[in-house]
Amino acid sequence: MLPETYIREVASALTMEINRVLNGLHSIASGKDVKKFLSVIAGLWIFSVVGNWFNFLTLFYIALLLLHTLPVAYEKHEDKVDSLSEKAWIEIKKRYALFDAKVLSQIPKGPLREKKRD
Repeated sequence: MLPETYIREVASALTMEINRVLNGLHSIASGKDVKKFLSVIAGLWIFSVVGNWFNFLTLFYIALLLLHTLPVAYEKHEDKVDSLSEKAWIEIKKRYALFDAKVLSQIPKGPLREKKRD
């Protein structure tokens, strides 16, 4: 038998964690942080394209294989990977700054509505 207080504490902690995750998902879906919103859209688009190429079991097998081989390959070639990823990150920042200046800054942003409280 578990004490009732222990179960209540676990349920309370779980509820707070679920609410935190849902709040984060809500802020992404509402588009308040444009950079995160666009990255989620791009990630889901890439996921759907790759998902159309393979079935679930093949994707699961590839993910399992990558989880076992990539850490070893990274440890072996850490210096090369770090330098290439730094160059790629700089290029991504340049492209995002250009996209922000040409496209995102042109989107009008209206005031956010306040929630009605009873």
